[in-house]
Amino acid sequence: MRIHLLSLLAVTACATAPDAAPTAPSRSPVAGPAAVAIPTGDVHDFDYFAGAWTTQQHRLKARGAGNHDWDDFPATLCMNPYLGSVVDVDELYFPTKGWSGVTVRSFDLAKRQWSIYWISSKTGLLGAPQLGGFHGDRGEFYGRDDDDGRPVTVRYAWTKLDHDHAHWEQAFSYDSKTWETNWTADFTRADPAAICDGGRPKH
Repeated sequence: MRIHLLSLLAVTACATAPDAAPTAPSRSPVAGPAAVAIPTGDVHDFDYFAGAWTTQQHRLKARGAGNHDWDDFPATLCMNPYLGSVVDVDELYFPTKGWSGVTVRSFDLAKRQWSIYWISSKTGLLGAPQLGGFHGDRGEFYGRDDDDGRPVTVRYAWTKLDHDHAHWEQAFSYDSKTWETNWTADFTRADPAAICDGGRPKH
C-alpha cells in the first residue's frame, strides 16, 4: 500500500514565513502528471492525526485493470509528531494481513509543503515522496511512481470529517487523463492506552 497516511502526493510551492496562514492551493484540471497543481499547506496540518486510530480499509484487488472487486480489512494506527510538528511518523498495522507500514511526513518550512514517504514491512523500501498540503479540512498530495512497471501519478486525498473521524483515498492516473481510486480508508479516533504500546500499534 502506498499511503496513507493517511497512508497519500507532488510539486509546486509558495514560500511564506513559517507562521503564516496556509496558502490556498492554485487549481488546474486534475488530469494527470502535466495538469496537476500541487497544494501548499501548514506545519500543523497533521497535528489533528496525532494519537491512536482504528480504521477500515477498502482496497481494489487489481489496479489499472478495470477491476471492481474490493478487499475489506481492519487496521490500527498510532501517530507521533516530532520537532514541533515538522516531522511525524505513524505505524499502520493490518492484523488480518500479517504486515505493517510506516508513514514518515516532513514539512518544508520554506516551500510550505509536506513530503510523505511510505515504507512497507513486506519490502523495507522507502517509497517515492508524495507532496502537498491541506487547505481547510481537505488535503491533497501528488507524486510520480511505478505500479508494476507502469508509470503512474499518485494522488492521496485526506478529509478531516470531525474531531474523531477522517477519510483517506489513494488514486492512480496511468494516462494523464483519468483517475482510478484503488484504496480508501475510514478512521475513527481510539484510546491510545488500548491501541498503542510505546507509540506503536499493539500486536
